Amino acid sequence: MNHHVMTASRRGEGSAIGALAGLRYGALGAALSFVALPLYVVLPGHYAGRFGVSLAALGAVLLSARALDAVVDPWLGRWIDRTLSRSRRDGLRLAAAAGAVLLAGFLALFFPPPLTPTALLAWCAVTLVVTYLGYSTLSVLHQAWGTRLGGDAPTRARVASWREGLALAGVLLASVMPGWLGLGATGLALALLLVTGLWTLSQAPFRAGVARVGMVDDWRLPLRTADFRALLALYMANGVASAIPATLVLFFIRDRLQAGAHEGLLLGLYFAAAAASFPLWLRWIARFGLRSAWLAGMALAIASFAGAAWLGAGDVAAFAAVCVGSGVALGADLAAPGALLTGVIQRAGHGQLHEGRYVGWWTAATKLNLALAAGLVLPVLDRLGYRPGTQDADALQALTWAYCLLPCMLKALAAWGLWRWRRPDAGQE
Repeated sequence: MNHHVMTASRRGEGSAIGALAGLRYGALGAALSFVALPLYVVLPGHYAGRFGVSLAALGAVLLSARALDAVVDPWLGRWIDRTLSRSRRDGLRLAAAAGAVLLAGFLALFFPPPLTPTALLAWCAVTLVVTYLGYSTLSVLHQAWGTRLGGDAPTRARVASWREGLALAGVLLASVMPGWLGLGATGLALALLLVTGLWTLSQAPFRAGVARVGMVDDWRLPLRTADFRALLALYMANGVASAIPATLVLFFIRDRLQAGAHEGLLLGLYFAAAAASFPLWLRWIARFGLRSAWLAGMALAIASFAGAAWLGAGDVAAFAAVCVGSGVALGADLAAPGALLTGVIQRAGHGQLHEGRYVGWWTAATKLNLALAAGLVLPVLDRLGYRPGTQDADALQALTWAYCLLPCMLKALAAWGLWRWRRPDAGQE
């Protein structure tokens, strides 16, 4: 069976990914993004507001757990490579186990037993690590599964678009459900999404690998590939540029625009525009290639955020246009880089062998981007006098520079690097 699959892969058979196959593969992305938003957004307020946990102590726990979560991803990638190289069944068993750990950790985290504040903090730390372990294992496995499908540039972009498009649907659902129906209903919805995603994954296209004589079994292998190091650097520069406005957007809406009542609508426009843009970017990629699409998305993001720098109180309609423009740009960020990663793996001769290792480093970089954005920008804003709720003109100007112009500079740097990153054997990319 594995020999047949590998032979088909070398011939390029089965490279087309139709809508049904894409839906079956991508559905798990909705569950993963659905659980991520409560973990990052709802959890701090839940423990501080409901249980009276110290913000300082809670911040230390969250930072430590998230750092451990990022560090473990490359090791998880090696484990997942071994699992997926054996059979679809082994991959599904690991996915089901990781999903069960994720769900159990989530429920324990948000519904702790009656404990003293100190014990409650310890409970939070342990259950958060367990939840992150399940989440990271399932995330790396899911992306590695899709990366193994390979194919030409448009096919790889379609795979990434199904995964990321359904992930956006999960984000939209998670943004309203905790406040609308409560955490109990959120936990039930997570269980249903996980079961559905795992079942559809069992029906999705799959390509196993076969062990090769002399195969390198090293979690650091991707970092020895020069092409991957270059792409990872571009991905991180662009990712930090995207993570900074994501960190600051609510502050900008509430304090600069004085439009806190519209924040749900504005965020909804952003994610909806990203989801709706996937067909556009897929047509662009089929005609002009992956690099061109990513560069166009970066240019659109720069134009959108530069325009936001001129907005002030009450400019809700103009900022809605910014949200739509930057949302469409996000679609390119979601469709192109993952497809480029698959191409790098294929050209390195590591297809159907080491995708998990590459994805492990890739997801670790994603988490590091979020940490860098918050860890660097928020303290600088604090030093410049910005506080949530302030109306001081200088402080709001600092917020505007951080939200609008700093991402533009980083995006421009990433675009310059991407323009220079050319490979004669990259074909349509």
